[in-house]
Amino acid sequence: MKFTKIHHVAIICSDYQKSKSFYVNVLGLKPVREVYREERNSYKLDLEVNGHYQIELFSFPDPPKRPSYPEAAGLRHLAFAIENIEEAVSHLKQHGITAEEIRIDPLTGKKFTFFSDPDGLPIEIYEG
Repeated sequence: MKFTKIHHVAIICSDYQKSKSFYVNVLGLKPVREVYREERNSYKLDLEVNGHYQIELFSFPDPPKRPSYPEAAGLRHLAFAIENIEEAVSHLKQHGITAEEIRIDPLTGKKFTFFSDPDGLPIEIYEG
């Protein structure tokens, strides 16, 4: 088996409009396609990261809660590469989002930090 890339990451949100606004208006991801699936009472929004379709945002009625902090078993977090972490943290702050203190990766010397989406999903931004 030879993988060529990660195709997408699927995120189920508890408040579709709130999460859609967060990912589109705050993080700046570009909507590619939005569909409502009546048989599932569910929206699906495909989002683009820097010209590549990579995020699927779903709504489902009453999704179960899941542990979502970075050290929980399972998928640890979603990480985005960024050119200027200070600018990104300032942008988040302007939107009322608090990021953790910027840290330095001891192995690469690169800056990184974490913040959360509206459902508490840990998101990392990594400079470089």
